[in-house]
Amino acid sequence: MKALVTGATGYLGSNLCRLSLAEGHPSGALVRGTSDLTSSHPSNSSPASFELAYGDVTRPPLPRRRCSGCHVIFTTAALVEAWLPDPSRFFSVNVGGLKNVLEAFKATDSVEKIVYTSSFFALGSTDGYVADESQVHHGKVFCTEYEKSKVIADTVAMRAASEGIPIILLYPGVIYGAGKLTAGNIVSRIMIERLNGRLPGYIGYGKDRESFSHVEDVVEGHIAAMQKGRMGERYLLTGENASFKDVFDIAAVITKTRRPSFHLPLWVIEVYGWISVFFARITGKLPLISYPTVRVLRHQWAYSCEKARKELGYNPRSLKEGLEEMLPWLKSLGLINY
Repeated sequence: MKALVTGATGYLGSNLCRLSLAEGHPSGALVRGTSDLTSSHPSNSSPASFELAYGDVTRPPLPRRRCSGCHVIFTTAALVEAWLPDPSRFFSVNVGGLKNVLEAFKATDSVEKIVYTSSFFALGSTDGYVADESQVHHGKVFCTEYEKSKVIADTVAMRAASEGIPIILLYPGVIYGAGKLTAGNIVSRIMIERLNGRLPGYIGYGKDRESFSHVEDVVEGHIAAMQKGRMGERYLLTGENASFKDVFDIAAVITKTRRPSFHLPLWVIEVYGWISVFFARITGKLPLISYPTVRVLRHQWAYSCEKARKELGYNPRSLKEGLEEMLPWLKSLGLINY
């Protein structure tokens, strides 16, 4: 099957292009003219290695000739940030981009399926329990504008499925592992701060709970969804449910460094987040931690991937196994020392 990957220069999309090609699926990469085509993956492969189609998911029409030659469209294009000075950008990319892909599908006759990358945020928080694909976001309160945009996009995708469009919906957890150090690779970025002494304490008291997904597992889940996924179905591509305290503790054991000796209360981090946003408005540089980030950490986001295990053969590695691969990669780039 020939595939077209939107968001091909992003953290997830670039990894997906690499594995898709390695498994014998010719891939086209939809990229903007200003996109960064370099790679920080150990394989050194990048979207520049693939057949390029220049276009922007926010500006229809998508390249019809490129779509017409494909059997599958992987829709990984997304704007992933906790905060932006212009929140309307979340909706133009995350919602408008999906709508444009759906319109491109309607204008072609070769595309057999769309594999859409949603987000665990689209399902909502899970305070005190573990959720599955049946959970529906309450749609009343949102921690971030990114979350809100993904909830709206999820509604668009489910409506398309009800209308007979062959779309499969995937929901990764907190993705981590080798690849571009974008906002979507937040675990790597936090580890860089932690192991360079700029984040001396734990983030909160370990009451947060996230579902951590290694990027290679998520990519393999996308390929499996293309091959085995049922149309109109949702699949959680999540992993081990843990807290960022667990991440710090596991990293300390792997790197043989000391664990943090104190906890940074979330209210302190929230104050720091407000200050960071203030300076971001002045400098134009997006902050690593903003106040919406703390809103996320005040909730739990724990999910079960049993459906993906049974139907797709999805088999996520443990958080320890994933960090044992990620931390040496960061060290090889000279970004951390231990």
